[in-house]
Amino acid sequence: MIEEKLVSLKKDLIDYANLVEKMVSDSIDGLLKKNRSKLKEIIVSDEPKANAYEIEIDEHSTNLIAQYQPKAKNLRLLLMILRMGNDLERMGDHAVNIVESALFLIDKPQIKPFIDLPKMAEVTVKMLSNGINAFINENSAVARKVCESDNLVDDFKDKITAELTEIMRKNPQTVEQALHVLRITGNLERIADLSTNICEDVMYLTEGRVIKHHQEERNG
Repeated sequence: MIEEKLVSLKKDLIDYANLVEKMVSDSIDGLLKKNRSKLKEIIVSDEPKANAYEIEIDEHSTNLIAQYQPKAKNLRLLLMILRMGNDLERMGDHAVNIVESALFLIDKPQIKPFIDLPKMAEVTVKMLSNGINAFINENSAVARKVCESDNLVDDFKDKITAELTEIMRKNPQTVEQALHVLRITGNLERIADLSTNICEDVMYLTEGRVIKHHQEERNG
């Protein structure tokens, strides 16, 4: 029965999402604690696992569509799982980008204390975690709240960018470090955007209507 296979596929996707969430959290934790081994573990161990999950979920979903030709909600669920697999793969790539910049930064003196960056990362990881929970429970209300949090991440990025721009203006020797911090904030912003994509799909799955490009519906 397709329902049993969907339960198994959904479990694999949740495991995949938990791994990606760990990659994002560990990338920031490794930066803040200057933990080189934790950062390298993401590249050496976590990234190959994430890539394997993405391939497996893509193949499994495609096979189910071809074998059962599902309709209505089952079809929407399978299409969502395919998109989520792709979004999670991209999040994993963004986590690796953060690691690369973190490995550069932990060997250099800090140009400013990390105050807003950990807060931005916390909101981003919470968006991902809540987005997955919204998917598991098919909860459109939680999904909608995650979408609303995206503005907070954007605000953090704007604030950090303004501060670093001023630091670079006053001291050109800080440019390289500042650009790596900005790269990290850019990757966190993209992870938040992808979490929003997942939540828009949750609302489509549960309500049967497309929320993308309808900002007024999504936020209110």
